[in-house]
Amino acid sequence: MKITDTIAAISSAAGNSGIGIIRVSGDEAIEVVDKIFRPANKNKKLANVESHTVHYGHIMDGDKTLDQVLVIVMKNPHSYTGEDTVEIDCHGGMLILKKVLDLVLKNGARTAEPGEFTKRAFLNGRIDLSQAEAVMDLINSKNDFALNSSIEQLKGGVSDAIKDIRKDIIYHIAFIESALDDPEHISLDGYDEEITKMLNENINKISKLVNSFDNGRIMKEGIKTVILGKPNAGKSSLLNLMLGEDRAIVTDIEGTTRDTLEENINFNGLSLKIIDTAGIRDTEDLVERIGVNKAKEIAKEGDLIIYVVDGSRELDDNDREIIKLINDKQAIILVNKSDMDTVINIDELKKDSNRDVILFSAKNGEGMDQLEEEI
Repeated sequence: MKITDTIAAISSAAGNSGIGIIRVSGDEAIEVVDKIFRPANKNKKLANVESHTVHYGHIMDGDKTLDQVLVIVMKNPHSYTGEDTVEIDCHGGMLILKKVLDLVLKNGARTAEPGEFTKRAFLNGRIDLSQAEAVMDLINSKNDFALNSSIEQLKGGVSDAIKDIRKDIIYHIAFIESALDDPEHISLDGYDEEITKMLNENINKISKLVNSFDNGRIMKEGIKTVILGKPNAGKSSLLNLMLGEDRAIVTDIEGTTRDTLEENINFNGLSLKIIDTAGIRDTEDLVERIGVNKAKEIAKEGDLIIYVVDGSRELDDNDREIIKLINDKQAIILVNKSDMDTVINIDELKKDSNRDVILFSAKNGEGMDQLEEEI
């Protein structure tokens, strides 16, 4: 597919900054910029320069100087889009960027559609679809894990795995066709075992790619972390402690939290989408009961559960219901109020939940380091 028109757009973020970038790509990109760029060496034309070189000069609107700039020339096919590409590094004021872009458009380019540079890179065979997706993921990365994952995908990590599987399958298809065409010289004896082994290996590879989807989603969107517990166990206090501010209302009155409260935080390089929920208990209060049911539904969808247990009270049926709810989930159990006399039977809690517990105090922060490590 041959694309001939030339596109241009501001490629740096909106807002004033030290530097702003205008990207021009297409068959006439160099010619368009040549019309408005006056290099310090006035006899030099961009059409005659080497690829991947930087040139100092001015953007001119007729005899009027608009800005001092650096112009980077990248000739096809060795550019992001696979086309002739020119980037104009202006000063980063939005007014000057708009004026330079308008001048580029007036001299033969058109405004690029959203994502069109990456679209052209794909259509010109510079990147595949997984790499195109990785570009946006890289831009929107919210933590180190998402950033590293996007970089690996952009380098072709996913593409290479798929190409290896495709290569295996094509080889065996060709072998079977050759054997059918020339059965006297190519034998298929015992081949069913070989091809079965190949198929099983590649099915396992594909399964691993499919199963890694949730990990990728968590890296990009954040770990859906649900705080569960009985009323007054210290769930909202934990949320406030993790956020470093009094975001949730905390009182001694049971049932204060009746609806979910969501916050996003970066926790040791991980993005957590923390959801504080209503305390789980049997109640006759209609509004509180709706909140309790909602908490149970959200817990089923959570990636991680932090179960806050009130260490100053004995385990009861509400605790046992929560333990059953988190039975097959990734979960961390905090025994809160370690700064007070501990009444709960910790050995019973460990046995019933089949998990270790962390002694914790939302009041003075005891156990916070251990919680971070466990997350």
